Amino acid sequence: QLQKDLEEVKELLTKVTRKRLRDVLMTEKHKLELEIKNQPLPKPKDVVEEEKSSLGGYTVKINNYGWDQSDKFIKIYISLSGVQKLPAENVQVNFTERSFDLLVKNLNGKNYTMTFNNLLKPISVEGSSKKIKTDTVLVMCRKKREEKWECLTQVEKESKEKEKAAYDTSDPSEGLMNLLKKMYAEGDDEMKRTINKAWVESREKQSKGDIPMDI
Repeated sequence: QLQKDLEEVKELLTKVTRKRLRDVLMTEKHKLELEIKNQPLPKPKDVVEEEKSSLGGYTVKINNYGWDQSDKFIKIYISLSGVQKLPAENVQVNFTERSFDLLVKNLNGKNYTMTFNNLLKPISVEGSSKKIKTDTVLVMCRKKREEKWECLTQVEKESKEKEKAAYDTSDPSEGLMNLLKKMYAEGDDEMKRTINKAWVESREKQSKGDIPMDI
């Protein structure tokens, strides 16, 4: 497209006679030539095909994992059948101080990715690594400080704190009400029926003034 624009500008230059117009076109010509020069060279077809084949079919986002910790490391276990048969360069992990991302290329015709952002605490990029075991990738995040992590990410921590705050109230009945609402929202039909029944019975007893001591 840029080459076509350049050819058109050159053609116009052969036709214009007014200096001002010629100067404008010359400026545009230099600009286009510079853009074309700075464009990355197109990759040969065989290189493109090779890259496609190395990336396999399509990419799957990994959501399931297990984790554990020691004084020095956070360990994330990702189960991937047959991963130990891949060349080492097909399993890549990039670390930053508060994140890491995993890419497994061309495992049974698929690519697998996993990204962890906003880790709860900083990790050492140089001290972190990966290990390939039978059907498992183990990501080892080296803690900057040897301390216990209550969860993996800042988002998880905030979520837990919000949940705790919802039930941690000075009014016990309000805390119970929040708990019942949560159970009702997350429960199955049977749970909903049970809560509804208990609620109706409780309201009836309240209206009669017959309130048991444990409510």
